Parts: sequence; C-alpha cells; structure tokens
Amino acid sequence: MPVCPHCGQVISPRNPYPTVDIIIIHPDKGVVLVERRNPPHGWALPGGFVDYGESVESAARREALEETGLEVGDLRLLGVYSDPQRDPRFHTMSTVFVARPLSDALPCGGDDAKNAQFFPLHALPPLAFDHRQILEDFIRNLRSGVYASLSAA
Repeated sequence: MPVCPHCGQVISPRNPYPTVDIIIIHPDKGVVLVERRNPPHGWALPGGFVDYGESVESAARREALEETGLEVGDLRLLGVYSDPQRDPRFHTMSTVFVARPLSDALPCGGDDAKNAQFFPLHALPPLAFDHRQILEDFIRNLRSGVYASLSAA
C-alpha cells in the first residue's frame, strides 16, 4: 500500500471495483438473464465481483455457475465497460465475456440471483446497469460476423 510521504499514513487508493459480466448465448433460446435478488433490482446479465487472486476468466465462469447453474465454455471477450455511472452504488469496471452453455440444461437462479431464464434477443426486458448497451454491442458484433460460430437467437 502506498504511504503518505508527509505523515506516514497508509493511503487507500480509490479505484473502480473489478467486475465481470457474461453473455451466455444459446443459438435457439437466446441469452440468459438473471433477476437480481439485491438492489438494484431488475433483470441483468449474470456477473459479479472478481475475487482477489482470481482471473477475470475464472470469475466469469464462477459467476455464471453461481447465478445460473450453467457451466460455460468458448469464453470470448466482448469488451471492458468502465463508465463511472454504470453502477448506481459505486464505480465498477466490468470485463464482459460471451460464452456458450456446455449443456442444454435450463438456467436456475442461485446465489444473489432469484431467477434465471433465457430471453430471445428481440424480446429483452428492461435491464439494470448498462446491460442494454452491452447487449446492443453484442448484437452489433454478432450481425457483423465477429462471432461467426455463434448464431443469433
């Protein structure tokens, strides 16, 4: 930790909290969204905080499993979202991934998600945070062929 050169006190850095979000896409069913158990309430992409000592890729897989019950594979980076206003609670910086479920199991809400289900990309509910923008970016990339091996739902 940095120390103040004048008084010797430890300086606590003010940095954004590292988080992950994950777009779990099934070619026939759409994307998995979770209904949040905690404020801010509403539908959102599965995701959460990166634990100390954990890679963002591991955090994305862990959060997907904890919040949806789904194991995921074919993890691909969509982008990093860091607008200081993206989360009303505090400044977060999210690394967003796209992945496929490894089975045809239905998602089941768990951890801090009270519900999880597939939504077609053309019928998304109102979303928390900046998740509408994230999904619009994903759809644009999907249409432009960035994710050629993934088919739109």
